[in-house]
Amino acid sequence: MANLIQAAKDQVAALTQQAYEKAAQAGQLPGGLEVKGSVEIPKDVSHGDYASSFAMAGAKAMHMAPRAIAQIICDNLELEGSFFQKAEIAGPGFLNFTLGPKWYGQIMADVEDEGERYGQSDIGHGEKVMVEFVSANPTGPMHMGNARGGVLGDTLANVLSLAGYDVWKEFYVNDAGNQIHKFAVSIDARYHQLILGEENFPFPEDGYHGDDIKELAQAFRDKEGEGWLDKPEADRQEAMAQFGLSVNIPKMKSDLLRYKIEYDQWFLESDLHSSGYVAETVGMLTEKGWTYEKDGALWLNTTELLKQKYLAEGKTREQVDKLDLKDDVLRRANGFYTYFAADIAYHRNKLEKRGFQKAINIWGADHHGHVARLQAALDGLGLDGSHRLVVVLMQLVNLLQDGQPVRMSKRSGKAIALHDLLDEISVDAARYFFNSRSSTSPLDFDLDLAVREDSDNPVYYVQYAHARICSMVRKMAEEGVAVPAAAAVDPTLLTEPEEKALLKALSELPEEIRLAARDYDPSRINRYLVELAGSFHRFYNTCRCMVDNAALRDARLKLADTTRAVIADGLQLLGVSAPEKM
Repeated sequence: MANLIQAAKDQVAALTQQAYEKAAQAGQLPGGLEVKGSVEIPKDVSHGDYASSFAMAGAKAMHMAPRAIAQIICDNLELEGSFFQKAEIAGPGFLNFTLGPKWYGQIMADVEDEGERYGQSDIGHGEKVMVEFVSANPTGPMHMGNARGGVLGDTLANVLSLAGYDVWKEFYVNDAGNQIHKFAVSIDARYHQLILGEENFPFPEDGYHGDDIKELAQAFRDKEGEGWLDKPEADRQEAMAQFGLSVNIPKMKSDLLRYKIEYDQWFLESDLHSSGYVAETVGMLTEKGWTYEKDGALWLNTTELLKQKYLAEGKTREQVDKLDLKDDVLRRANGFYTYFAADIAYHRNKLEKRGFQKAINIWGADHHGHVARLQAALDGLGLDGSHRLVVVLMQLVNLLQDGQPVRMSKRSGKAIALHDLLDEISVDAARYFFNSRSSTSPLDFDLDLAVREDSDNPVYYVQYAHARICSMVRKMAEEGVAVPAAAAVDPTLLTEPEEKALLKALSELPEEIRLAARDYDPSRINRYLVELAGSFHRFYNTCRCMVDNAALRDARLKLADTTRAVIADGLQLLGVSAPEKM
């Protein structure tokens, strides 16, 4: 579980503290002080690899000039056996530490030891978390927002798992409520039109107008015949809803499987209703005094719940009073529960019944108004929704071709669905591009760039680096030179700037995984891989591996092969293949 960047920072702090204590014992510095200096990585490597502000942080308490303190610390530093080969004073009193061969050699050993788990940590402490993503309505094909949410959720789950969380991936199937009723009414109308003629049966204005509804109606007629026209409307529409779901849900599963996404569970909203769990949850809110009746409906006092939430988060009473807060209907006058009631029940099921310590949802940015309301409702149930429900909001996707926005498929004339997109570009390109920006940024997806085979296409650029190393390893094996073990390599021979830069780049993956997990931002891995590939290409173009000096040859070959392994690890996190030939 190596994070050599953090290990080096920790060692700078420890070495500096030890030097201070040694100096204090010798009477060179005042003793017994607790100095809180920071350790940073300078932007300019000529200033060293790590910089400590210990001397400046301690200047006031010690009543001494920072540079004088820094000099005494420097004189008392014991670097023997550490990651560092020297320390120097710079500027107003920074202590700049320069890494030595031990640190550089450790990187290759860690990658070799940890294999596919390189970058793993236990920062999650085994915390049980659910990542719920896509959860598209099963009333039609999945669109570009679902495509982005799919890879974002799947990659985030991979990152969290490597960071030590116990991760569960779930798809919530909205197979109940208004949208399913509208779905059934739409199929029913198309079924009538097929039999009676379009001009003889009106199609509801707010129905689903896509060709997929016509196809479902035709399939229902082919299977069941025309006898359903004479049956009660409620029975007919229930049968059509179930038929439509029986076709659409397997299609969604198939499309997502093609997209390399598999879930631990597909959870049905209808199960919450049929089991009485929604009614039970609403009853609990009533028992706790959070509901009231008006106009025959049961309402949640969302206003008061949100006020309590915002005040607890530090907003002033005046700020809260200015907010335009509204209450929510939980049960309509007709006795049916709302989608919001089912959503509260579903999240209670996650946090209380199934015991997830955190529920992480990937939602479109258009749901932003729903986040605080759901968190507040869970707070009202005593489930600490404000902290345990994490919602990653995702901005829109703009598909571009020839520099122009694309909204319709040229082949079908319809809005581009996920399966249409995967007919045009590779799954690797789709997964890479949809995860290439932070969820908070809109994403321009350039279809022309996604199919290009050159260095301008980032996924090609990264995969090519991997294939290039595989080719080099094969050629050297044909010459009788095998990749050595890390312990057999002399890291002191890797002195070129490009070699050191590549080793540093390799050391960064564990830290990138940590930050991606902390910020729920797996796009960090994409950016990291592009930078790592760039570092490798610069190394490859400057440092020949097949040299006469066998020890240098082996060290460079091991460095290249270590890079191959880390690129493969990073691509695996993204669900993207690492080809050996291109």
